[in-house]
Amino acid sequence: MLPRGRPRALGAAALLLLLLLIGFLLFGGDLEYGRPPGAGTLDGDRSADRGGHNHSDCVPPPPPLPRCELLHVAIVCAGHNSSRDLVTLVKSVLFYRKNPLHFHLVTDAVARNILEMLFYTWMVPAVRVSFYDAEELKPHVSWIPNKHYSGLYGLMKLVLPAALPPDLARVIVLDTDVTFASDIAELWALFAHFSDEQVIGLVENQSDWYLGNLWRNHRPWPALGRGFNTGVILLRLDRLRQAGWGQMWKLTATRELLTLPATSLADQDIFNAVIKEHPGLVQPLPCIWNVQLSDHTLAERCYSEASDLKVIHWNSPKKLRVKNKHVGYFRNLHLTFLGYDGSLLRRELFGCPSPPPSGAEQVQRALAHLDEEDACFEFRQQQLTVHRVHLTFLPHEPLPPRPHDVTLVAQLSMDRLQMLEALCRHWPGPMSLALYLTDAEAQQFLRFVEASAVLSARQNVAYHVVYREGPLYPVNQLRNVALAQSLTPYVFLSDIDFLPAYSLYDYLRASIEQLKLGSERKAALVVPAFETLHYRFRFPSSKAELLALLDSGSLYTFRNTSSWCCPRPSPSTCRMPRALTSLASAPAPPIVTASRSSRMSSTRTCPVTTGLLPSNTSLPCSRPEAPPDLPEAGPCMAHPCASPWLSRAPCRHWSDLATLPTLPLLKLLKV
Repeated sequence: MLPRGRPRALGAAALLLLLLLIGFLLFGGDLEYGRPPGAGTLDGDRSADRGGHNHSDCVPPPPPLPRCELLHVAIVCAGHNSSRDLVTLVKSVLFYRKNPLHFHLVTDAVARNILEMLFYTWMVPAVRVSFYDAEELKPHVSWIPNKHYSGLYGLMKLVLPAALPPDLARVIVLDTDVTFASDIAELWALFAHFSDEQVIGLVENQSDWYLGNLWRNHRPWPALGRGFNTGVILLRLDRLRQAGWGQMWKLTATRELLTLPATSLADQDIFNAVIKEHPGLVQPLPCIWNVQLSDHTLAERCYSEASDLKVIHWNSPKKLRVKNKHVGYFRNLHLTFLGYDGSLLRRELFGCPSPPPSGAEQVQRALAHLDEEDACFEFRQQQLTVHRVHLTFLPHEPLPPRPHDVTLVAQLSMDRLQMLEALCRHWPGPMSLALYLTDAEAQQFLRFVEASAVLSARQNVAYHVVYREGPLYPVNQLRNVALAQSLTPYVFLSDIDFLPAYSLYDYLRASIEQLKLGSERKAALVVPAFETLHYRFRFPSSKAELLALLDSGSLYTFRNTSSWCCPRPSPSTCRMPRALTSLASAPAPPIVTASRSSRMSSTRTCPVTTGLLPSNTSLPCSRPEAPPDLPEAGPCMAHPCASPWLSRAPCRHWSDLATLPTLPLLKLLKV
C-alpha cells in the first residue's frame, strides 16, 4: 500500500508539468527573447518559433507564385563602394532566381554612371533596370539629422512609395550589404500572408539596441519590443499611399526629434517609431530572411536552429570584419559571390518569355554566321564578344582642372600590376586605366591597392575593370574604355610598360600651351621612348647619363617605339578599318605593342592594330583586305590623331629631342 502523501505529491507534480507545458506553448520556450507585444504572426505559424524568430519548417508554405511573375526590387545606392556592394548583391540574387526581375535603383550621379554601363554590358536576360535621381529626393529627408554612416541616402527608403511609379503595388526593398542564399521569389511569396491592414513586412531586430540596455545612458528611438530591422523590407506601396504614408512618417519623425537629437540608425529608427504607434501595419517575417551580423547580434538564436538561411545582412560598419564566432562561414558565402564570374549569369530563363537584352539579337545573328573552320575564327568571335565593364571600380576624386591638363591613358592585365606604383610616382597628373580582369582578380586588385601606400593615396587615378571573357586580349576595347573616361581636354596614350620621366607631365602641359594645340586641330606630340631589359633600373638623372647608358647597351632605342599626346576626342561612329596586306606596308604606328603569351593563347601571328577601334581584338591576317561591305560599327573613339590608315587626315608631329626632358619614356620589358 502506498503512503498516504504519495497521491497528493504525484498530483502536484502532474499539475506543475501541465503548467510548464502551457507556459511553453504560450511563450515559445524563451521568455527573454519573445516577439514584440501586439505584433501579428504569419498565418498558421505555431508559437512564432521562439518569439518571432520563426524556423522555416514552422512557416506554412506560401501559395505558389505564377511561374513567370515579374518581381520588383528597390535599392538605394550611392558612390563607388556602394556600387561594388550592389554588384555582389545582384550576383547572389541572379544566381538563385527563376523569375524575371525589375530593379529600381535610387542612385547619385556616380553610381548611375557605373551601374548604367555595367547592366548595359552585362546583358542578363529577363532583367530590367530603372534609375531614380537621388538628388530629387534629398529635400524630402535633408531636414532629418542623422548620425548613421549612410548619411542622407540611409533615409531615402522612407520616400520610396512616392518616388517609385504610382502603378507599382509591391516591391522588395534591400540594403546593398545583404547576400542572398535562396530564391528571391520565396521572399516575394510572403506578401500572400499580409492581412488587409498590414503594409510592411520586416524581420525583428536581432539585438537589444531598441531595449536601451546596451550601455549607460543609451537612449534609442521608440520601438515595439526589440523593434525591426529595415535591411530587408516588403512594401505594399498601394496601401501605403492610401494610408498617407508620407504624412504619417513625417509627423512621427518631427515629434520624436523634439526630444531626440538625431536618428542613430537612419530610416530604421523612423520606421520603428511609426510601427510603435501603429502595430497593425507590420507583418513580422521569419528571422531567416534577415540574419543580422551586427556587433551586438543575437542572430545565433535564429540560425543555430534554422534548417536553412535565406539572406545574410552585414549590418555593421565593419562589414566582413565584424566580430562573430561564426563569421567565417558567412564570409565564405559572401566571398563566393564576390569572385563569381558574372558572365555565367547570362543564362536564359526556361519557359519565361522575355525580350532579349539590347543588342543581344544582333550579336547572336552575327555569331551564327561565323565559320568555325576559319583559321581566324577565334578573332572574329572575340570581336563580337560584349565584355562587362565596371567604370571607376575604386573611389575617384579628380583634382581641380589645371590649364592644358593631360590624362595618361593606358590598359593592363593582372600580370602588370607591379607597374602601377612606379607609374604613380612618375606621373602626378590624372590617369585613366582600364584593367582586363576576372571577377576574382578584381578583388585581388582591390586588396593590392588598399595595401599600397602609394596607390591608396592617389585619388586622381580612375580604374575601370573590363571583365575577362575569351582567350584573347581586347586591347582596342580596353584603350577605348580608358580614353572615353578621361576628363581632361588632352590625353597621353601610353602602354603600361612605358615609364614616363618625372617631369613629363609638366613638360607636356607646357608644350601644349606653347604650341597652342586646340581641340579642333588634328595634331599630336610624339614622345620618343627607350627600352631596357632591366626591371630594377634607376632612371637617368641627366642627358649625359642617358647617353652613357645608350652606349653601354643597357638601353635600346627603336624608330617605331613612341607614345603620343593629343586633344581628347569626342565619341562618334566610325567604320572598321581594313586589314593591312603586310606589316612592311604599314606606316610607322604611334605605339608598337609587343605580343605577350599571357595575353593571347593563340599561336597565330596577326598585325597589332594600335589605333582606337570599335573592334575588340587585333584584326585577322589571313585575308589581304577586309570585305568592302563592312557594317557600321557601334560607338567608338575616332581619334583625330590616330595612325594615317585609321584617319583620312594626316597627323602633324612635333619631335625635338633637344628640348625634351632627360628621358621622356622608358619601356620595361618583362623577360
